[in-house]
Amino acid sequence: MGAKPGRSPIWARRRLVAGIRWRTRTGTPWRDVPERYGPWGRMYDLFRRWQRDGTWQRILAELQAQVDAKQLITWDINVDSTVCRAHQHAAGARKRGACGSNRPVVSPPSRTTTGTDARVAA
Repeated sequence: MGAKPGRSPIWARRRLVAGIRWRTRTGTPWRDVPERYGPWGRMYDLFRRWQRDGTWQRILAELQAQVDAKQLITWDINVDSTVCRAHQHAAGARKRGACGSNRPVVSPPSRTTTGTDARVAA
């Protein structure tokens, strides 16, 4: 009586979730998930469906609540300044700014070389 009509699922949801966990832990593309977890398309569909309906957020909130109730987690915030980086265009920038220099910005006149100068230089 409790059985749902239709085709029974070939891959257990537990195995698909294990494949999703493996993929997120390793960071590999979906197509590279081992076959023992099931077809990658089914895993991706389940992942996206749970992402859209908020299941992953509810799982995270419940796990955090359980760990917090057992006082196994601390909620301290640590900001590390070593991750602050300058923009790529900041390297080699002028130190004074555009108007700080008193020298003219013209280059010295170039000396033209004539046929007689070339023979003398050689």
